[in-house]
Amino acid sequence: LFGSLSEVVAERSGMMVTAIEGIFLIGAWGGFVGAYLWNSAFLGMLLAMACGLAIAAIYALVTVVMKQHQVVTGTALNIFVAGFCTYFQRVLFGVPTSPLRVPVLPRLPVPLLSRIPVVGDIFFNQNILTYIVYLLIPLIYLFLFRTAPGLTVRSTGENPVASDVAGISVNKVRFMTVLFSGVMGGIAGAFYSLGFLGMFTAGIIGGRGWIAFAICFLGNWHPLGAVVGTLFFGLAE
Repeated sequence: LFGSLSEVVAERSGMMVTAIEGIFLIGAWGGFVGAYLWNSAFLGMLLAMACGLAIAAIYALVTVVMKQHQVVTGTALNIFVAGFCTYFQRVLFGVPTSPLRVPVLPRLPVPLLSRIPVVGDIFFNQNILTYIVYLLIPLIYLFLFRTAPGLTVRSTGENPVASDVAGISVNKVRFMTVLFSGVMGGIAGAFYSLGFLGMFTAGIIGGRGWIAFAICFLGNWHPLGAVVGTLFFGLAE
């Protein structure tokens, strides 16, 4: 949901963040490394966001500023990140005989709501990242459809020529939405290493970045559609 919501914002500005799988992966790696080296899940999350932001910045520089092909650039970055994470994982930690682990984020049951049979445990007995994404759903919806900056993002995607004539910097808007997608994708990746498994492996994401990418399209580039699509894929998994 973190990934698909951010993809919705980027797509609304006219950008396909095809590096999303790599952003997820480097977010998972950065989250684990930060939590392991500094013994702090919070610092791990910050490093995950910084790593996601860095890959997104490279993607935006190549596609927005240099006008290169988005799919080709994203594919190249995904391959690069896979090698980067594997290499530096070994540089930092060698090849341990047993997987290195960090404490996972604790579950925070919501009073009363978490006691509801079945649904309570699924939705209201989760870690802090789950509750944050609950808040992001209405915030992103309101941003896109009820604010002037959201209108700017949508107009940039729907009619970039008219936006440019109106004095809107199309490149700047698209650059910022890609950076936002990078931060959100970094958090999404860190969820798997810090909020779910407490470890890092090269295959930890397992295509979920592409699933988030697909959810954006299936949800008709709308935040609520992304929620429905995410629930569908989550239930299937």
